[in-house]
Amino acid sequence: MTDLTHYMKTRRSSLSLTLEAPGPDDAQLRTILEVATRVPDHGKLAPWRFELWPEHVRQDIHDDLQQLLAGLNDVTDREKQVQATRKLLHAPCVLVAISTAQEHPKIPIWEQHLSAGAACMNTLIAANSLGFEAQWLTAWYVYEDKARKILGLKNGEQIAGIIHIGTSAIAKSERPRPEIDSLFTIRES
Repeated sequence: MTDLTHYMKTRRSSLSLTLEAPGPDDAQLRTILEVATRVPDHGKLAPWRFELWPEHVRQDIHDDLQQLLAGLNDVTDREKQVQATRKLLHAPCVLVAISTAQEHPKIPIWEQHLSAGAACMNTLIAANSLGFEAQWLTAWYVYEDKARKILGLKNGEQIAGIIHIGTSAIAKSERPRPEIDSLFTIRES
């Protein structure tokens, strides 16, 4: 078994709340982005873009989202959403992958979204390869139309992942994984 196979079989995200400094420097961040964009991309559309949200930007986004949340009437678990918003403030580096999928005569939007998801996964792998821990998250505000302006989304864009990157001294615990035999079949005809 290669080191890469071992890594992929044992890969586990660290919780964003455990991530501390240091995070990646500018050169490391560029490497992460270079790896992130080496994904299947039918039609060479690059149907994603990335934004780095520095701490002061995250604080502003957090405050605006908390204000938005306070004004929403149809919230089922407000405390859970407050906690999800607070997660923006913990990691030293927050990189946002944004799907820019658009109608295309040959490439379905679904495939473009899949490419953005692959870019998120490569971001995690790249961060780990440089010695950092990372977690790919979304939260209520990613799906809230009233938050689009706060998040800086352009028409038709969607956040594919909010990737928290940093260093963690807390050991990761394993979680149950799918049973391969329940997910895999050989089609006979």
